[in-house]
Amino acid sequence: MKGSTVSIKGVSKHFGSFHALKDAEIMINEGEFFSLLGPSGCGKTTLLRIIAGFENPDDGVVLIDDKDVVSFPANKRPTNTVFQNYALFPHLSVYENVAFSLRLRKVEKKELDRKVKEYVHLVDLDAHMHKKISQLSGGQRQRVAIARALINEPKVLLLDEPLSALDAKLRQNLLIELDDLHDKIGITFIYVTHDQAEALSVSDRIAVMNAGKVLQVGTPFEIYENPATAFVAKFIGETNLFLATVEKCMTVEKVLENADEDADDNFTETDEFLCEIKINKLPGLVQVSDYERTEPGQQICYTVRPEKVHISLDPPPEDRMDLNVYKGVVDEPVYSGFQTKFYIRLDNGTKIKVFKQHSTYLDDGPEIEWKDHVYVYWSAHDGYIVEDVDE
Repeated sequence: MKGSTVSIKGVSKHFGSFHALKDAEIMINEGEFFSLLGPSGCGKTTLLRIIAGFENPDDGVVLIDDKDVVSFPANKRPTNTVFQNYALFPHLSVYENVAFSLRLRKVEKKELDRKVKEYVHLVDLDAHMHKKISQLSGGQRQRVAIARALINEPKVLLLDEPLSALDAKLRQNLLIELDDLHDKIGITFIYVTHDQAEALSVSDRIAVMNAGKVLQVGTPFEIYENPATAFVAKFIGETNLFLATVEKCMTVEKVLENADEDADDNFTETDEFLCEIKINKLPGLVQVSDYERTEPGQQICYTVRPEKVHISLDPPPEDRMDLNVYKGVVDEPVYSGFQTKFYIRLDNGTKIKVFKQHSTYLDDGPEIEWKDHVYVYWSAHDGYIVEDVDE
């Protein structure tokens, strides 16, 4: 099977006074596993229903392979949908559920049987083919729903939070199966979820949405490492987010000119600009690029991921020019096996989260404990200025 491109251009939708979508713009590539990610009520399911043909936009167009399909009913579009509740017929067998649409189209019996068995096999349910839906587990029902959707050979498969009713461990296993299935059949998947981990683990690209707006579209790496807004930074994983003031900007070359000759600089030719900033009156340093260049006195929103912050009982090396170094006290250590989350209160009262990975055996227990006085530090490369918009 071959997938289609899907282009969303200027799509808006109102439900009474509620603005569900606001001028959404997304381009989804052929054969891509694309996720619509955001909290409840952000507009992601409304957008999926508009692509499917179950809702009409107030403004904008939906192009599938460059053809405007807004005027097409759902059954005339090259799409099929797997719903959150699966929408299966409980009184029918697995075989009959998967065969249902082919029977409506009066497909010849031999061809129908061949195709049903092919798609039941594709989702690994051969041994359950003649069971009633009520005899299946939640994960098996989800696979039946996918087989029933795929047997129509759509170019775009729409998945509306299909794993949300399952427990966490089963959800993770089925997510891997879903990703494998996508790789096998090669059609375009558009996956709606509010779960950041799900989207990051399987998507080629993600659109992060909130309050009807598409805030950022990018690869999982881009979304996590380079969030466009404060909302994206907070919604994708955990982060430290601060309001800060720009003191001055300078080139890296200028910084190195003023450095001690013996300093071990950790900057490269690509680190074009640096900003000295104040975070709640504490001095800091952040790397910026041309288009992010800021002016003295400007208020900014600054983020750094907890796993990029180091914690130690001893100060870091003094020759690391690129480090932001602060003193604080451990307010709360939260041990979770593979890592400990530290909640640190800096000397000026600012609170910060630090994640410390346990990569070696802790022979004598935790090195850092509650109420310890510690140093926390991170590189200027690892902090990031984001747009602080009203979302």
